[in-house]
Amino acid sequence: MQNLPVPLDRRVWLECRALKAAGYEVSVICPQGPGDPAYDVLERVHLYKYAPPRQAAGPVGYAWEFVYCWIRTALLSLKVRRRRRFHALQACNPPDTYWALARLWRPFGVRFVFDHHDLNPEVFRSRFGEPASLAGRSQLKALLWLERRTFRAAHRVISTNTSYQNVAVGRGGVPRELSTVVRSGPDTTVMRPGQPVPELRRGRKHLLVWLGIMGPQDGVDVVLRIAEQVIHRYGRTDVGFALLGFGDCLEDLKRLASELRLDEHVEFTGRVGPEEIARYFSTATAGLSPDPFSPLNDVSTMNKTMEYMAFGLPVVAYRLTETAVTAGECAVYADPDDLDGFVKELIALLDDPPRRAALGAAGRHRAETVLDWRRQAEAYVAVYDSILRNQTSRQ
Repeated sequence: MQNLPVPLDRRVWLECRALKAAGYEVSVICPQGPGDPAYDVLERVHLYKYAPPRQAAGPVGYAWEFVYCWIRTALLSLKVRRRRRFHALQACNPPDTYWALARLWRPFGVRFVFDHHDLNPEVFRSRFGEPASLAGRSQLKALLWLERRTFRAAHRVISTNTSYQNVAVGRGGVPRELSTVVRSGPDTTVMRPGQPVPELRRGRKHLLVWLGIMGPQDGVDVVLRIAEQVIHRYGRTDVGFALLGFGDCLEDLKRLASELRLDEHVEFTGRVGPEEIARYFSTATAGLSPDPFSPLNDVSTMNKTMEYMAFGLPVVAYRLTETAVTAGECAVYADPDDLDGFVKELIALLDDPPRRAALGAAGRHRAETVLDWRRQAEAYVAVYDSILRNQTSRQ
């Protein structure tokens, strides 16, 4: 795992716990978060962590980051091996570089499971558009080549939704029977509404929340544009906004909030853990999913949407393909990138308590019965059972 530490990455941590519950021994290699030790054992999962590189900028910077993280991960895999032989290696992207490490371990009987978190070619297209220059086309071709190598090296591919599975099968040439959809469903036994914390509303009637990584392709600035409309155009000073998370764009977003005269109305929490998320979500009026349409966003499952539903929050979202699959009829939708339409739907929802209650209850029910991690964990563990059936990796 390269782009987040564990257990901060909720999906990876749920996977680790599912494997432990099934009797497997699990080790994780990932970058260190603030204050993290280089080695730790948490809930009997062994965590090996390396100092993260400096924030990358430009192609050379990203290439250095990938090389640095790959080498540190490879060295720690040797450390894991010295402690105990392992029989499977799971890599989560981005980036699509760890197929090379899997190839090095293959002669030792190690099976490779690719956990397909992101579509890196679509990330590129979403951030920079369809490349016109030779350099841009070369970068896109390199990303597609790395993706193909990852798919070809994998014994099994785990996709976060059917759109990603179709990419693995169509573009990656993975036989469908070797691919499995494992959604990043919430653990609804833990993610559930709790007692509201009124002080988080800071004296206002309504609190609206957004949760996620603040990257250039995530469109978090749209949340601020929505806040500007709600507060300054509609005069709804009874509404506050909390943006939970961190990322490359955090400081830029803070500056934009000041430019839009939103400092009194918008709170940036920075990095938050499960307890802080539960406090904010248990207090909020609604969750926001205004992800802009892009080649990546349209086919990606947004974890925040499922987490809003787990906490019984009504959701207001742009109608993207996989967002609609996730939320079904439990959300209020606006047409993609229709900011005015989104704000009107949001204002109408704020003024309709019975509808909010009905949507929240329906979302919670869908989270429990359709999206819950327990069902996903069964499919996930079954992948390891199938490829390691004749191995001795169980304790």
